Amino acid sequence: MAQAYTPGLMVSRGCRWRCRRLLPLTGDVLVQVGDRVSAQEVVARTFLPGDAVPINLAKRLGISSSDLSRSMLRTIGETVHAGDALARTKGFFGFFKAEFPSPSTGTIEAISKITGQVILRGAPNAVQTVAYLSGTIVEVIPNEGVVVEADVALIQGIFGIGGEAFGKIRLVAKSPDEDLTEKVITSEHEGCIVIGGRRITGAAVQKAIQVGVSAIVAGGIDDHDLREILGYDLGVAVTGTEKLGTTIIVTEGFGDIAMARRTFDLLASHAGRDASVNGATQIRAGVMRPEIVIPLAVPLSDENRDAGRVAGALDVGSSVRVIREPYFGALGQVTRLPHEQVMLESESMARVVEVTLANGSLVTVPRANVELIEG
Repeated sequence: MAQAYTPGLMVSRGCRWRCRRLLPLTGDVLVQVGDRVSAQEVVARTFLPGDAVPINLAKRLGISSSDLSRSMLRTIGETVHAGDALARTKGFFGFFKAEFPSPSTGTIEAISKITGQVILRGAPNAVQTVAYLSGTIVEVIPNEGVVVEADVALIQGIFGIGGEAFGKIRLVAKSPDEDLTEKVITSEHEGCIVIGGRRITGAAVQKAIQVGVSAIVAGGIDDHDLREILGYDLGVAVTGTEKLGTTIIVTEGFGDIAMARRTFDLLASHAGRDASVNGATQIRAGVMRPEIVIPLAVPLSDENRDAGRVAGALDVGSSVRVIREPYFGALGQVTRLPHEQVMLESESMARVVEVTLANGSLVTVPRANVELIEG
């Protein structure tokens, strides 16, 4: 029988994980293969050109563009500080000379005899790439970045907003069906990754931002709350560039959806440990899931590093989540994968999967309506 495949989320107690850390343009790699690095350690650095400041100096001095070079006190390539004189007119019989001070610090990049403009280039902006994952450098990509590897516990979410964040895992819910409200967030959670159970309320997000929480994670969030938090409707194509100050990750979906018990127990078992999170989500080509990555204290044995696992493989016994009504959000296990196509209520033909839900009921749904929970 042919193997069935379906999109899936990783919820793994232990796997070997690699991440590529690249600069936006060529620069310097600061580590070597075999080096141990921490999550927030800088592994590569480059510099972006500073801002260009155009100054219509000829007009400011009241001279012709062709006379500008003779009035300049500075040359191309010279660095000036804010307030330094850039140019001085000859005046009349040595009197009434006019000077123009530099409006900012930078390097003179160009002096145009045609337009009478001087281009002042600001100081270069340093761009640094951190390891993101506490682990070992297994590959150096010359002038671009590195690949970091570690044995980790990994939880991928359904949806997130905000970029990379770091902190210790703090559990604030006693069960996966307990809402994450503003009442459970305190000043002690500054710089932490706060784990709730069911819905993240809008007030909880505001409190997390105010306190300085690195990230909040729970089962679901209301789309109305999300709209109020952001101030606009969020497109579903790509997220991760939002500047909230707190990264948000939901593991199940939109609405009042309890976090899967398996996910909750895994996060609870690592309470107090350092973790890295990334809320970036992309559901177009090149799917990208938000994630919580927790380096393990004890390395895995070779046989426990996801040996033989085929990503996306759907088989009897696989754990799945139903992602369409009428069983939306329900978790269960695959009990049968009928080979023949079945006519659906819509009168279309499709291959289906039989799933035993967590409450014991047996349902038959199209294979496209389930998502694999890998781990």
